[in-house]
Amino acid sequence: MATLVGKKIVRDVFLALVRVHVLHHAAKERVFGVEMMEELKRHGYDIGPGTLYPLLHSLEESGVLVSAQEVVGGKVRKYYRTTRTGNALLGELRAKIGELVDEVLEDLPPRKSAPRRKK
Repeated sequence: MATLVGKKIVRDVFLALVRVHVLHHAAKERVFGVEMMEELKRHGYDIGPGTLYPLLHSLEESGVLVSAQEVVGGKVRKYYRTTRTGNALLGELRAKIGELVDEVLEDLPPRKSAPRRKK
């Protein structure tokens, strides 16, 4: 079992990766909160609205996401897309993550569930 310090580190890394994942999807098409929670659950991560919505709001406040409201089924839904700044940041993050992942995983056998990224 991980120590409290270990759990905090795992959570910090997880939340950073969630931010990158949100940027990735918001760069491809507009996204909304429940959709992102379902997407993360598909990957095995159960993230609640009390964590996701503040994260989305902070990304918007920092200028990497922009939102627009739309009425869907009689309810107001907030959609998010990346800004130019968000797209540039995502490109920078992809390069840094790719380099780190390649190094951290270099001694591991290739995963069977997904092909390794080509250099």
